[in-house]
Amino acid sequence: MGTTLYIVIGILCGAAVGILLSQTILKKTLTKNSQEVLKKAEADAELMKKEKILQAKEKFLQLKNDHEKQVNEKNQQISVAENRIKQKETTLNQKLEDVSKKVNENAQLKESLNKQAEAYKTKQAELEKQTSLQKAKLEAIAELTADQAKEQLMQIMQDEARSEAMVLVNDIIDEAKTTANLEAKKVVIKTIQRTGVEAALENSVSVFNIENDEMKGRIIGREGRNIRALENLTGVDVIIDDSPDAIILSSFDPIRREVARQSLQKLVTDGRIHPARIEEVVAKTKKQLEQEIAEIGKRTCIDLGVHNVHHELMRLVGKMRYRSSYGQNLLQHAKEVANLAATMASELGINPKLAKRAGLLHDIGKVPDQEPELPHAIYGAQLAEQYKEKPEIVNAIAAHHDEVEMTSLISPIIQVCDAISGARPGARREVVEAYMKRLNDLEALALSYPGVIKTYAIQAGRELRVIVGAEKVTDEQATQISFDLSKKIQNEMTYPGQIKITVIRETRSVNYAR
Repeated sequence: MGTTLYIVIGILCGAAVGILLSQTILKKTLTKNSQEVLKKAEADAELMKKEKILQAKEKFLQLKNDHEKQVNEKNQQISVAENRIKQKETTLNQKLEDVSKKVNENAQLKESLNKQAEAYKTKQAELEKQTSLQKAKLEAIAELTADQAKEQLMQIMQDEARSEAMVLVNDIIDEAKTTANLEAKKVVIKTIQRTGVEAALENSVSVFNIENDEMKGRIIGREGRNIRALENLTGVDVIIDDSPDAIILSSFDPIRREVARQSLQKLVTDGRIHPARIEEVVAKTKKQLEQEIAEIGKRTCIDLGVHNVHHELMRLVGKMRYRSSYGQNLLQHAKEVANLAATMASELGINPKLAKRAGLLHDIGKVPDQEPELPHAIYGAQLAEQYKEKPEIVNAIAAHHDEVEMTSLISPIIQVCDAISGARPGARREVVEAYMKRLNDLEALALSYPGVIKTYAIQAGRELRVIVGAEKVTDEQATQISFDLSKKIQNEMTYPGQIKITVIRETRSVNYAR
């Protein structure tokens, strides 16, 4: 047991000694390694230090070189600026010298001018003395003062200038009239030649043909109840007389006549003719005719190339188909005026589409739904303005009978084309009595002027020739009579187209040789 203990103790002591020895050896080894690492680190640090010093020196040298370059550039700029300043200083000095020279020259010139002015004043005083002496001598010779002589001379010059001006004005007026008449005639002739129109007159009666006279009795009905119902519903006079196979429908309203004609056509075709059936057929016919009127207006606008027209204006245009003026169909007249206006506007260099639109709508005031207490031109312009037509078109409609002042070039074109359409042969019909009365009124109106000897209405009332006495009326008075007569006829009479007034004044000298 003790031996074993000693062995264990010995083993433990040997182990402890081994551990101590190994620690000592390890410590020595670590110390040696750390010294080598430290030396190496010191060597690396010294090397890095030297490199950084070299880099710093290089950077310093580079900055130094850059600074020197900038300083040199600044010095160069300063030297250039100094040279410029020196040049400007030299130039200014030269200019100052020039200015001083000019000042001296101006002073000398001023002195010379003062001397000349004094000499001029002296001469002027002498001239004034001589002039006053001569003026006094002239006044004594002429027995007139200078102011009186001036007035006489000015009066003579004014009279001469007035005479020359009158001659020049008359020449210019004659030339302008000749040129204007020629150009206007050319435009009107070209317009008329390029426009083809239909010549058709409207009547106030329509003839409805029937197959036999037996149908007349059925239309009249028992105790005339059928014909009375038809007349009451349509507002048309139905005339049944001895004319074979014909019934006359009489009314001044073409729309009513057309409603009556179409209604009769349907009743005769259907065969059922009694008051209830007549009322039903007339109502349907009126509705169909309204649709037909709207379609006519639309088709007319399309045919003429007039677009974006309000549907109410289209309806009024279609309604013109069943209206007439002096026997001339209103729709044909409107189409004719539209075509004439477009042609004339293109000849004059004005917008032809606008002129055609105004020509088509110029008489819409003649087909109102309710009769207004206004001239048709004014009412038509109000309708056009209500439905957003352009101001030029509104003015052309309102001014085509001179109710308002014309404000655009289209207005006189519409007025002229309206007169052309109404004045051409066959366009309008006039009752013989009214025609004769108009001619007599024309001649009587001209005879009412003093100095008028005879008057003649010629060319179907389109021209009035007035003969005045040469001993009672001068040339200027004859011109004034022509002007006053045209205005009076325009204001007091109603006529289609225009009337030409020609005043004739002649002097005759008659002798006999025996």
